[in-house]
Amino acid sequence: MTKDQLQSECLKAIKNRKYSGAVLGTGAGKTLLGLKHMASLYNETATFLVVVPKLPVIEEWRKQAIEHDLVYLIESMEFTTYLSLYKQRKDYDFVYFDECHNAKKKHADWIRLYNGPVLGLTGTYPRYISSEAGQASAEFFPKVFEYNINTAISDNLLNNYKIYIHKLELSTKKTISTRKGSMSEEAHYNMHCNFVNNARPSEVMMKRIMRMKAMQAYDTKVNYAKLLLKQQTKKTLVFTDYTEQADKLCKNSYHAKNKDSKDNLILFQSGYIKKLSAVNQLSEGINIKDLEVGIILHSYANEKKLPQKIGRFLRLNPNDTAIIHILCYNNTVDVDWLKKALIEFKKEKIFKYDTTKTTHPA
Repeated sequence: MTKDQLQSECLKAIKNRKYSGAVLGTGAGKTLLGLKHMASLYNETATFLVVVPKLPVIEEWRKQAIEHDLVYLIESMEFTTYLSLYKQRKDYDFVYFDECHNAKKKHADWIRLYNGPVLGLTGTYPRYISSEAGQASAEFFPKVFEYNINTAISDNLLNNYKIYIHKLELSTKKTISTRKGSMSEEAHYNMHCNFVNNARPSEVMMKRIMRMKAMQAYDTKVNYAKLLLKQQTKKTLVFTDYTEQADKLCKNSYHAKNKDSKDNLILFQSGYIKKLSAVNQLSEGINIKDLEVGIILHSYANEKKLPQKIGRFLRLNPNDTAIIHILCYNNTVDVDWLKKALIEFKKEKIFKYDTTKTTHPA
């Protein structure tokens, strides 16, 4: 199936529905689909609202409109973020929710008051209907069309991939300062596990989040990623969760605190620099061509975030293969989280890597 055929089928499924959701994996062109749908409704007085997860995604919509001779739509479009949706008026002809898996109860409340037609676009539909995002999606973005990453690869819309899981041991050196004195990563992790196990039911989730944030801050993955980066000669993007980690790993980084972020992204997109470290802003909505290698420090069982990160690397030529390295702490909940996060990827393309070796897969 070609991309045009795919989008035609999707537009047929959406037609004349008040509420609909289109699940299109990386490379299937969900932004272009939204624009084509908008074009089918266009008249000189029509107004469309596009809800985006973050401001840089707005430029992607405008860029796609220009590239596909739909520039006339730009004057009819207004944009807002999920955070600011509540401020918007409610008389639009149509509302598009980009990355609609970000919708929660407060956004559902706005949609009810708006009471007009909406289209949800996402590559990662909420897996659990019982979740807040799942409930919002089931009510307002019911899945009417789905096209996943593995199907896109089979249809030659995306390139192939190999995922290497690097299982690392928590450090036993006392490098973490606490009120109880210096602790190793291993001891610090065990302490947080005890907090989770001994927590009252109402506190369990908070204690789990505290454990997750503690693991994100450990140095072991950062130190290993530095070694892994030295092996890379191809265009490589590193995902971290903290700006400090991004700055440690690459000379050029992309995050809200770096005033040079936009310039660094332009240099990286154009190929003038080969390595870029970023926090999660680049995980969705922004296209980067020719990404050959990815290093992902954290996954954390999120059915949305990890596939989005992996999807950044699947825009090569169909005959090429992207290499994605994911770091994981052995004998911790990190193993379970990663297993859940990779559930939709093919097992034969996932490899365990022996971190005791002196060289790394290219």
